[in-house]
Parts: sequence; C-alpha cells; structure tokens
Amino acid sequence: MTIAFDHSYARDLPGTYLRVAPDPAPAPRLLYLNRPLAADLGLDLSDAEAEAWFSGASLPPGADPIAQAYAGHQFGGFSPQLGDGRAHLLGEALAPDGHRFDIQLKGSGKTPFSRGGDGKAAVGPMLREVLVSEFMAAIGVPTTRALSVVATGEEVWRDTKLPGAVLARIAASHLRVGTFQFFAARGERDKVKALADYAIARHYPDLSQVENPYLALLDAVIATQSRLIAEWMGVGFIHGVMNTDNMAISGETIDYGPCAFMEGYAPGTVFSSIDHQGRYAYANQPLILGWNLARLAETLLPLLDPDQDKAVDIANDRLSGIAPRYRAEWTGVLRRKLGLVGEDPADAQLAEDLLSAMEGADWTLTFRRLADAAALRPLSSDFTRMEVWLRRWRARAGEGAAQRIAAANPAVIPRNHKVEEALTAATAGDMAPFHALLSAIQSPFAEAEPYMLPAPTSFGTYVTYCGT
Repeated sequence: MTIAFDHSYARDLPGTYLRVAPDPAPAPRLLYLNRPLAADLGLDLSDAEAEAWFSGASLPPGADPIAQAYAGHQFGGFSPQLGDGRAHLLGEALAPDGHRFDIQLKGSGKTPFSRGGDGKAAVGPMLREVLVSEFMAAIGVPTTRALSVVATGEEVWRDTKLPGAVLARIAASHLRVGTFQFFAARGERDKVKALADYAIARHYPDLSQVENPYLALLDAVIATQSRLIAEWMGVGFIHGVMNTDNMAISGETIDYGPCAFMEGYAPGTVFSSIDHQGRYAYANQPLILGWNLARLAETLLPLLDPDQDKAVDIANDRLSGIAPRYRAEWTGVLRRKLGLVGEDPADAQLAEDLLSAMEGADWTLTFRRLADAAALRPLSSDFTRMEVWLRRWRARAGEGAAQRIAAANPAVIPRNHKVEEALTAATAGDMAPFHALLSAIQSPFAEAEPYMLPAPTSFGTYVTYCGT
C-alpha cells in the first residue's frame, strides 16, 4: 500500500526539528500488528510492509523522518534540551474520518538528541506500551496507540543483553509542554507563537476566531489534562514519569515507560525505580498536573498580553482554577464508578469516605464488587467501616446500581504480575502469554478470572524501569 503522508509539522514549523533517518533493522521480525487500529486509520498494511517500514529496515514511500526538539522539567529539574533521543517521526496522515495522526518510530536509533543513549529499545518495554495503551483505549481514556512492534534482530544492553525492538506509535500529535519550553527558554518568541498557532489549528481549531486564542489554548489544555488525570486516577494508573515533556498538548496519555497499576489502595504508591522522593506517586498526580500546566502558562505569557504584569495576572487566574476543575472531574469519575445517577452535593463526601474505608483493599475489585457485599468482604481486613458506608451508598444509588457498576468498572486491568509474566515470556521468544493478556484487557469489562486476581504474595514488591 501507499501511505498518503503529509508533513505539516516539518512544513509549518522550521527550526523545531532535525532531519535524521532511523537505523535500519538488520533482521526485522514482526511481533505485533494492531490490525483493527490500522483499519480505522485507513492503513491496509501487509505483514511484510509493517515489518520493513516500522523497523527502520526501509522507509515507506513519502516518509520524511525527523527528530523533534523539546525541553522539559524532569523530576522538577529543568533540562533545556531533550528532544527525540530514540524516536523518529515518519510523518502524518489523515484517517478516513479526517483526523490527522502521527506515525512515529520509537527505539529506532540515535539522533542528535540522544545525549549519550543508544537510541534503542528492548522487546519488553515496547510490548508493555502495547498492553497499557490498548487497555486505556478499551476503557475510553485518551491515549497514544501502538500500531506495531518489530523485533530488530539486534541486542541491546540494559544491565543484561536483551532482544531489541521498534514500536510504531500513533498519536494525535507529539506536541508537548516541553516543546513550548524548548523555545521559550531560548527567548524564541516567534517559534513559541508558531507552535501555539499550530497547536490551535491542529487540535483546537474552534479557538482560532476567539478574542484571545492563546488564552483559550491554555484553557483547553487545562480542561483536557484535568479530565485525563481524573481518568487515570479512576483506574489506579500511575504514569511514573509525569515530566513536562510527557504532557501532550492534545490531552492524550503519552509515554508508557515506568507506568503501572495500583492494586491495594495506597495513595503514596510509587513503582518507578528513579522516583526516590515519590514526586509522581498516585496521590500526587493531580498536584503535578497543576505544576506542569503552570510551566506551560509561563511559556505563553508574551502571547497572553503585551504587558507582562497583566499577562502574569491572567495566567495566575487560570491556574487558580485548575484545582476546582480537577475536583469536579474527579467527582464525576467517582460518581460513574459508584453507579450514581444525577448529582448530589453530598456525592463528593460519599466518595471520599469510601476511599478512607477501603485503604489497603484492591482498587479494581472493590469498585467492581460494590454491589455484592459477600464478594466485597474478603477484600477488607476490617469490613465494619465498609458496611456502614454501603448502607449510605445503597440509599443514594437506588435501583439499577449493580448494572451501572458493572458497566463503569473494569473487571480486568493490566495487572503488574501478568504484564511481567507476558513480557518475560515474549523476551524469551514466547508470545502466547502476551496475546492472551492482550485479548483479556481489550475486553476489560468481561469477567476473566485468571486476569482479575491480585498478584500473589510471592510476586513481592514491584519496581518499574524507564527502559532506556
């Protein structure tokens, strides 16, 4: 087939990227092709085309690979130059429904932004991105998607020798808060303006005609990101590396590196091996939302008003609204998870009281079993508080709550031990556990007991790594 590439980013934003080709994979072998996604995107790919084009072995006709520049606050410290250190944007295309999407290779070799890295990726982390992003898509959380994973035939060193792989990632775009920071830090206001104009045209075209489109852009990103983080929290998802370079302007979840899912509810849960201070712990994600958005607002100040003091006041006014906006989104997520119909001022307190009563209990199964007290009881070491709460909840939820609970709360999530089991097998050459787990999480509301149960105690403390 022919991919009808367009290259609006490269065409409209000169000076924001470097042209660089991916490394050719010496012995590519297709491990995974997301055929339903390919069909939705209008890509009638053969296995041979996917294997060659999405491994770097050859470029699809019309591709113009680039590495995008960006900066970012990483664990609170500013790095003025990051950029795509192991990724190549092949270009953009239009889906049959008209929406524009990026096709990017990840793990495809060094770029001028690699900062001493090898530019490669191992099979395990690339397949992890498939599992988690497909689950997110299945439950309706905005996310980048995995189109394919191709083994390269090379080995990469990560403490030990591992088989290499390249991921083909689909995204609404790869514009990040860090993209704006890169040029703002250099005083290149013209490029910040060009980025803002491009972001509006690509993601929020209705804003182009408003009185202050740049303020409207800030408002839009605040809104989309507030909804996104509330949805993360609802499924116990911990991103693990909420740096500003991993916050997409589109409002999609991007970069599934040291991510994981909380099992027993504990607000301070951290999985990432490099998050020593718990900056990106489960309960801190809404706080980091506000912090990251403040960094975006800083880059937009010259566009908000020519008077710097007025611009700061405008930005601060918007930033002060993030916390109440997020709380409203979070309450909405909890209402849905609790099977509540309509709005009651007491709903937020009802939800918070549940969180207090269920601490330590399995996050996913508790919500899934709310309407079944007998199944709920074994999840709690002390069921007394939960019994009191359940009486209040039943009075509020009314008839049909059990059906609404089942429709709103997944039975299956990518349980950490099942993910590791699948990735370990895949690294050793056995893809069967991966495909079985993928099938289960793509139908997350269907009961599939082998994939519903928490990790056995023998699994121990779970630690995740970024994969670089």
